[in-house]
Amino acid sequence: MSFIILLGAVITALTLIPVVMQLRNQPRGLIIVFFAETWERFSYYGMRALLIFYLTQHFLFDDKVAAGRYGAYTTLVALVPLAGGIIADRILGVRKAVAFGCLLLVAGHLTMAMEGPAARNILTTHGRTYTVQTEGRASTRQVRLEVDGKPYAFKSQPDGALEIQGLPAGASLPSHLAKSDYQISVVGRDDLHANLLFLALSLIVMGVAFLRTSPLVAQMYGRDDPRRAGGFTLYYYGVNLGAFWAGILCGWLGQTIGWWAGFGTAAAGMIAGYLVFVLGKPLLDGAGEPPDPARLAKKVAGPISREHLIYATALAGVGVVNLLMRESAVVGGALSLVTIAALIYLGLYMARNCTPVERRRIGLAFVLMLGSVVFWTLFEQAGSSLSLFADRNTNLAIIGAPVQFSLFGHTLFLGSKAMLAAANLAPGDVWWIDMTMTSSQTQSINPGFILIGAPVFAALWAYLGRRHA
Repeated sequence: MSFIILLGAVITALTLIPVVMQLRNQPRGLIIVFFAETWERFSYYGMRALLIFYLTQHFLFDDKVAAGRYGAYTTLVALVPLAGGIIADRILGVRKAVAFGCLLLVAGHLTMAMEGPAARNILTTHGRTYTVQTEGRASTRQVRLEVDGKPYAFKSQPDGALEIQGLPAGASLPSHLAKSDYQISVVGRDDLHANLLFLALSLIVMGVAFLRTSPLVAQMYGRDDPRRAGGFTLYYYGVNLGAFWAGILCGWLGQTIGWWAGFGTAAAGMIAGYLVFVLGKPLLDGAGEPPDPARLAKKVAGPISREHLIYATALAGVGVVNLLMRESAVVGGALSLVTIAALIYLGLYMARNCTPVERRRIGLAFVLMLGSVVFWTLFEQAGSSLSLFADRNTNLAIIGAPVQFSLFGHTLFLGSKAMLAAANLAPGDVWWIDMTMTSSQTQSINPGFILIGAPVFAALWAYLGRRHA
């Protein structure tokens, strides 16, 4: 049993009970949106917790390429929902958009679970080729170089040289290789499954574009409803509850069992979210319905209605997103052009149409937006550079030495798998609690703190609302 999973269960139990009690005083539909969004965020952040490791450890993309793919993905996840939100609010209706987005996300996560064979590294020096072996997963993962039929640890030096440790005299490879003397390349990267990866990410981007449940929450409250602020706090508790368990479960399963297990669990979470949302439709009390049902049902070409056209256009858009996903430089360039164009438009609009007071207010809003850009830029490092740092440069053991004691006539062993083996014990010999965490589980720290604070702030907003503070 993992200590992190046990700790997560305790935090969830202590914080979820007051949240459920407060949900009883909210509109009925909030509980449906709450659990649907929890499962959606579970699936999204579950995939995010594993993506950078999937790219660097399974497909063996180098860090720069993997970070570029991740950056293109997160950029599109932020931009494409602008169009999806407009379509949902003005034409399709939030409820139909959310249901459609759920289906796209299910398809995307199931496609991610098709991992295929892992790529391999080979080292070439002076016309000879040596295989790089990878064994184990997560904390037990070891990468060694096979020389003369035996594996040896190796390490790259700051100057790019390679040191092979423990080579015997007379080995076919010297223990020190200068940077110019060797080349490490990738073989066996399966094109089919690489294409499936990009297709899966494209489906997820388009699904996220349509799946925006916060407008549903807004429609459940009147403008002066004192429950409104508390309701949104509870809603964001659900968001972070999903993100919290995503790293704990999907990250742990993906890194210790197999990528298919982590991504498959994310898909199962999205299926659960879809079922909750569809079966809970009566509790929404009409919130999120199309603004003009007759216009939505109007035929635009033969039997094809405007609603069908929206779905077909979104599916075609998956292909466009797929192309952009492969060209991270194009996404970065396009983002720069859009930013420059938006700034020029904003400046002209302020100069021609705004009063001095309005210009100052827009300028203040612009400063706040810049702060938001900086925040989210740093926040998204959690899924890329910070995850790689945690994996390669952090001791993820929670305790430094094993702890054993008797409990109910059994021996309880607290420690890592390596500590268990060092004590000449097998997992079945004792009650073992694994006191290590995977690098992907570090992404659950931030939402974990939010879970702890959310019930307190929800109660505070409700209290202040009743006092009209």
